[in-house]
Amino acid sequence: MKIWFDISNAPHINLFNNLIKELEAEGHEIIVTCRPLSNAVSLLNLHNIRFTEVGRHYGKDLFKKIIGYPIRVRQLQKFIRPLDVNIAITQSTFTTPVASRLLGIPCIYMNDNEFAKGNIPSFLCATKVLIPEFLNINKVRKQGASLHKIIAYPGIKEGIYLWQSYLSNDSISRTNTRTQKKIYIRPEPRTAQYYKGELNFLDEVIVTLKDKFQIIILTRDKEQFKHYNNLKFSGVYVPEKPSTFQDIAKDCLLFIGAGGTMTREMAVIGISTISVYQDDLLDVDKYLIKLGLMQHLPKLSANDVLEYINQNDSKSPNKELLNKGKITYYLIKSLIQEIGKK
Repeated sequence: MKIWFDISNAPHINLFNNLIKELEAEGHEIIVTCRPLSNAVSLLNLHNIRFTEVGRHYGKDLFKKIIGYPIRVRQLQKFIRPLDVNIAITQSTFTTPVASRLLGIPCIYMNDNEFAKGNIPSFLCATKVLIPEFLNINKVRKQGASLHKIIAYPGIKEGIYLWQSYLSNDSISRTNTRTQKKIYIRPEPRTAQYYKGELNFLDEVIVTLKDKFQIIILTRDKEQFKHYNNLKFSGVYVPEKPSTFQDIAKDCLLFIGAGGTMTREMAVIGISTISVYQDDLLDVDKYLIKLGLMQHLPKLSANDVLEYINQNDSKSPNKELLNKGKITYYLIKSLIQEIGKK
């Protein structure tokens, strides 16, 4: 079979990396397209995944996004049409199901963000819609997903790949975090159309803590990288290249994330985690908070950080979510093989 993976953001690479390589090893031809955003291109190169860049990101401006949407659909059509693809799969990439429908290609569309407006055309055009079991199915149906398309998979998206690294381990192999004093911070998704929170709201916390801890800022784009290389953040480490979750986990005392996949990754594998997301939380984030795997402090202060560190320590990876992730991994693989052969 020819299997097309379309990637529009860096977190999707971890999700599909092992699946791509396993399917390729089994003799399937894999086509990967990528919309360059955040660290996506760097991560694809890091994982040695062959890909073709198709389209670009149009920023936060809604008007530009609307204009850019049909442009990328058309670009995908033009690139994919001569390749005789059997099936497409994507996570939260709104253009892929539409391009697939226009080309007559069955498409598996995955999403765990019930607030994304791009779900509406994606749900309408996809062959199957995969959502985490903790996402309220009524929210998905209101966005146009018919009941026969929806598959509520066990666990959460992050477990689908984290199980391969952490399921067999009782604890994470890492240095003494109390000695290392490293705090990793993932700032807000400022270019995301759905994000309505403040910008650079962690600056004061970072400046206050940078002389007490080693602060590593995991920026999302060039503008954030430039912002945190300002003189007032002297002493703060802002890496140019993306880090893997294994690299972060081994010496992380605390992870502070303004929403998104990386924050959930850290929570699932047992790292002390604070979400500072300043908007309505996703159902999956609410579930992780309910489990006690992370705390939500959208108005975080330096004192909050110190208090949290004193009261919390990293735990073992959550075996229940990792086991569910393993089940879902093979569910996705079987769906690809079943639908692609029709």
